[in-house]
Amino acid sequence: MSERDLTNPEYYLNRELSELAFQERVLCEGMDERNPPLERLRFLAFFTKNTDEFFMKRVGGLKQQIEADVTETTPDGRTPKQQWREVLDTARPLFRQQSAYWQNTLKPTLADEGIEICDLDDLSADKRETVRTYFEESILPTLTPLSFDPAHPFPFISNLSLSLAVLSSDEADDPTFTRIKIPSNQPRLIAIPDRTDRYILIEELIEANLDLLLPDLDIRDVSKFKVTRNAEVRRNEEVAEDLIDMVEEVLEQRRFATVVRLEVDADMPAESLSTLKAQLDVHDREVFYREGPIDFEDFFELTELDRPDLKRSSWTPRAHPRFRSVTSDTQDGPMAIFDEIREGDVLVHHPYHSFEGTVQQFLNAAANDPNVLAVKAAIYRTASDSKVIQSLIDAAKNGKQVAVMVELKARFDEKNNLEWVRQLEEEGIHVAYGTVNLKTHSKTALVVRQEDDGVRLYSHVGTGNYHSETAKGYSDLGLLTANQDIGHDLTKVFNFFTGPTLDDRFRKLLIAPVTLRERFTEMIRREADYADAGRRARIVVKVNGLEDPSMVEELYRASRAGVEIDLIVRDICRLRPGIERLSENITVHSIVGRFLEHARIFYFENGGKPEWYIGSADWMTRNLDYRVEAVTPVQGTQLRRQLRFILESSMADNRRRWVMQSDGSYEQISPGDDPVRDIQEILMTATKAALDRGNGSGLMVDTDLIEGDLLIADASETDADAGREKSDDSTHDETITQARSDGGEKPVFDAYSEYWYRPNSEIYDWAVRTTDGERRYFKTREGARNRLQSEYV
Repeated sequence: MSERDLTNPEYYLNRELSELAFQERVLCEGMDERNPPLERLRFLAFFTKNTDEFFMKRVGGLKQQIEADVTETTPDGRTPKQQWREVLDTARPLFRQQSAYWQNTLKPTLADEGIEICDLDDLSADKRETVRTYFEESILPTLTPLSFDPAHPFPFISNLSLSLAVLSSDEADDPTFTRIKIPSNQPRLIAIPDRTDRYILIEELIEANLDLLLPDLDIRDVSKFKVTRNAEVRRNEEVAEDLIDMVEEVLEQRRFATVVRLEVDADMPAESLSTLKAQLDVHDREVFYREGPIDFEDFFELTELDRPDLKRSSWTPRAHPRFRSVTSDTQDGPMAIFDEIREGDVLVHHPYHSFEGTVQQFLNAAANDPNVLAVKAAIYRTASDSKVIQSLIDAAKNGKQVAVMVELKARFDEKNNLEWVRQLEEEGIHVAYGTVNLKTHSKTALVVRQEDDGVRLYSHVGTGNYHSETAKGYSDLGLLTANQDIGHDLTKVFNFFTGPTLDDRFRKLLIAPVTLRERFTEMIRREADYADAGRRARIVVKVNGLEDPSMVEELYRASRAGVEIDLIVRDICRLRPGIERLSENITVHSIVGRFLEHARIFYFENGGKPEWYIGSADWMTRNLDYRVEAVTPVQGTQLRRQLRFILESSMADNRRRWVMQSDGSYEQISPGDDPVRDIQEILMTATKAALDRGNGSGLMVDTDLIEGDLLIADASETDADAGREKSDDSTHDETITQARSDGGEKPVFDAYSEYWYRPNSEIYDWAVRTTDGERRYFKTREGARNRLQSEYV
């Protein structure tokens, strides 16, 4: 096989365009008629929220590079300026689709169902008078018209603010430009009196009553606009005297940062547009013309209406079966949860399992158990009314040693985290703010407990933040364990937050930036070695993003060696699947559903001795090299069975799954005539079934629903002779006898006995050696027989 230049730009997709491709999939859910109307509206609102952040972060970063004359190309061969142009050109039609679908389809559909966004002309005379009175009494006093003329400088336009641009004149004067900011502390959707599901947008109400705000003026035009500013504002941490001061300065600078996008009414007149472009220093390419509402994010409010007929059936996170009888409110409650974890590791899966009933309960118990000596936690993001923080404060008040790592540089949560730092420090808790040139992204907590046999460590290692609200909408995993090796590893990580250096010797955990990249690389290469040796080799990875060029190269090499690779990547993916003799063994899936897929799962078959991991790290350069991340092995058979079910269900999904083509485009999988398999619906059903069953694992795994061949326990490495020896057990003899009596299976199993054996596995009872030298594993004799027939008969 000839060696290829794996650095060739044609083998890599662009990061920014890949992110936009994900936003397009979100938008498609907003236009998918299979979703009920309010669910579609929710996705349209998410599309606005996501693309706002995309422009602030990613487009803002590109514009910074352009202004700094950076010409270095990305792995896909594009300069910052080329990316900037392509991103703007790619995003433009997406916004047009969003507006057109709202105006032509979804808005009329909701109106037919009694949820109406009205124009003022749609209202009767008395209702118009009523809302005019409301405007005069409640909105008018909050407005501040800011004119731009020789006597008044151009007003500051804040990030993401919605505004009116008013052109007016007094007698024969030239038009005056006046900016009116739509107040963010007023509801965007003004309810029409007597009709609770009829609304008028506040900007429309202000425009209709400008005669009260700007009397005695000739209003020539009123247009709406919205400004997006760069959020990619940084200071050099090495010269910052104080990290808190630095973050506060970043927040202040972000307010006045460069404009990266200007959204305007499609019919905005040239005078208003030229004023905005000149004063905001906006390029023609950065202007986006919008039909209808400019900002959809406030429409989230409508999705909360009590209209179950227009929504999906609601989901309430369930208790984990292992914790159902454990509460922290009773006298023996705190001890009970630690007893349960000591009995065996617990895998929790949000939002299927309740955050409050699992992780929060763990922290509550730690705060109140008299035997707990210390509590440590790493906070990246948390809720504004965080019970997690309160548990840590309670622990300190109860005499525990408490140490908290709060990442001040968590983008868009800097202000919230600053407030938590100050509150924790006021309670006398030791707080670490972060580390120079690294973000702490690990989701970990450690409890040190005195027990009869000595000090024991209890750990939580998760894929998601300690955030009770996002835990209701993000799909995340967490491992609660009393494994002492993991506890000792976490001790080293927490010592790094307050100490001078990060140890690079760990017993179980994979830690970035010291061991994570190296170990993942070793495991990928190991699979390639197995494939080169003619043995079965398999990798399945579920992450949010795959951006790191080196990891892509390793996957390409493994694919060329014959490793079967499935990548479940929510959004950014640089890798191109399906390229002949390069990535033809790689499939890239993406799931877009009601919950944001956020869990990271890693499976390496390892020659029949599988390794399973979960953790906080995506395969992005930033996660592997510039963040503190923690990934833990999952070793319990029941827990691995749950992870296997999640992965297999994801790859079998025919409702929410998209599959990437080699050009970077995605095709949505359709069920056709088959039953619909929706991964998130499957997991909700499995979670309810597990709770109904009683004490046990968190998912009732439906082995008949999902057939797959991922290993959860070691498979036999014996040769065919050993396999035949295993076939002599009594159960197998009985099966053979039955088969011989009907005359159907004897020829296949006897004639090809050297190609099958009974593996040493708790899941698979049969293994078949294929003609290409690989192994395939089956739960039933029928499955093995069918494979033998297809391979050799």
